Amino acid sequence: MKSFVKKTTVIGLALFVITGLACVDTNAESQKQQQQQEQQQQQQQQLLKDRNTLALSNNEFAFDLYAKLLKKTDKPDDQENLFFSPYSISTALAMTYAGARTDTAAQMADVFHFNLPGERLHVTFAELQKMLNNSAPAPEKQKPNYQLNVANALWGQKDYGFLDSFLALNRKYYDAGLNELDFVKQTEKSRQTINKWVEDKTAQKIKNLIPKGVLDNMTRLVLTNAIYFKGDWATEFDKKSTRPAPFHINKDKTTQAPLMYQKKDFKYAQLEGLQILELPYKGEDLSMIVLLPEEIDGLTKLEKSLNAQKLDEYCKKFRKQSVKVFLPRFKMTSQFSLAQQLAQMGMPLAFSMKADFSGMDGTKELFLSAVIHKAFVEVNEQGTEAAAATGAVMSMKSAFPSEPVFRADHPFMLLIQDNRTGSILFMGHLTNPTE
Repeated sequence: MKSFVKKTTVIGLALFVITGLACVDTNAESQKQQQQQEQQQQQQQQLLKDRNTLALSNNEFAFDLYAKLLKKTDKPDDQENLFFSPYSISTALAMTYAGARTDTAAQMADVFHFNLPGERLHVTFAELQKMLNNSAPAPEKQKPNYQLNVANALWGQKDYGFLDSFLALNRKYYDAGLNELDFVKQTEKSRQTINKWVEDKTAQKIKNLIPKGVLDNMTRLVLTNAIYFKGDWATEFDKKSTRPAPFHINKDKTTQAPLMYQKKDFKYAQLEGLQILELPYKGEDLSMIVLLPEEIDGLTKLEKSLNAQKLDEYCKKFRKQSVKVFLPRFKMTSQFSLAQQLAQMGMPLAFSMKADFSGMDGTKELFLSAVIHKAFVEVNEQGTEAAAATGAVMSMKSAFPSEPVFRADHPFMLLIQDNRTGSILFMGHLTNPTE
């Protein structure tokens, strides 16, 4: 009997100890999981905060460059149509910035408003690109709401000694692999190869991005970004309602343009001397915002006064209401060589013999010889198609009312933005829809 009691007591104690250990292990595992969840939530919150910071940086750069690209004139009829992608330019130059060092890097960060420290900037660019490329979900077997594709690539001189760290960063965060070319002996073939890639990534809308003469036997690297968008309006314009109508280029000059029409509920704001309209695309992730000055010659005044903060304030005044919308059907292409503008904006070192891009190859032999950008947009009754591409060229150094009527029948600004982040993907103005 005593032996039985002893055995029972020992077994009971053993079960107690095992059960106690199990509880401790279970509690420890639960705490570990909770800590992991909290860390993941904090990381997600930080990524969201960083993404918003990057979107604001991109928008501030957008307005800075927009001001530089405007012709220095107060006469609206002297202005040409303008359209570009600040997102494309920022992305291509962020890839370039990854190899910049010392004062060269500091100047680039200032011009592009890169406020995120170190690798966080590139992580956030990667997150933004991932989100844009994974956009446009649709029910199974149905056409996606819209097309939005972003692509990057590096084109380097074969056998040139690029640093593994530089190549790895661009591959990891920008999905930009290195494509080896021979700029030294096959300059023209290299140019054609890059331009063909751009055409393919933009549905043939951006052709001949790199013109003849930009590349030569001193070229060592070209960093490219391409973005393509095609979306139908959430509520399309009826083609039968489109009519030729006067478009007032200025107070004294008028042209005939096809004016589309529809009457629907839209987000709209009437401000002092300004009407703002938001036209969403299917899925409503993206939209076109049109800023129409009340005065026929009011575009110049609007452009001088507008910035990223004011645009955000204006958009907060949107109210959904019935609006009669008249919008011209148009198509335009713009191309720029941006070296001069970017240097004037505050990064002259990058384009000089004092440039420091030692993060690319471990030397200070490279400088930014050219930044080429080209953009296309077509707006019609069905929706919008827009594309843009940027090439950054690195070379070896050498010596070198009640129911408002929104009638856009005179020059206006437009931009295409990602509604989830507020990031401006495309931006421009229309002064003549018939050009």
